[in-house]
Amino acid sequence: MERFKFSYPATQPLPAQAQAGVVGSGDLEALYQPQLGNTLNINVMTSVDGSHGLWQHFFDRLSALRSLPSGQLDLHDFGATPGVARLRIEQVFEEAGDANQ
Repeated sequence: MERFKFSYPATQPLPAQAQAGVVGSGDLEALYQPQLGNTLNINVMTSVDGSHGLWQHFFDRLSALRSLPSGQLDLHDFGATPGVARLRIEQVFEEAGDANQ
C-alpha cells in the first residue's frame, strides 16, 4: 500500500460531507469533508505501487477541467481505472453539493 498527499487551489467548500463507492467492491472509495479555505487537500491510499505520477497527472488534469471545492478528499483505491476514479470523485462532489437541497 502506498499513500500520497496532494493540495490544489479550490473555491468554496461544498455544504456537506459525502461518500461514494466502496473500496471493498474492488474499485475506489471517495470521502469528502468540507473545510473553509482555498485548498483541496487530497489523501490517496492505493494498492497500486508506483502510481504517484499517475495520480499527480490525474489531479492536474481534473483541476484544469473543473473548479475544485475546498476541503479534504480521501481516496481509498483498490486498482480503479482512471474512469472509475473520475466517476467516484464527481459522485462524491455531487452528493456533497446536493445534500442540503
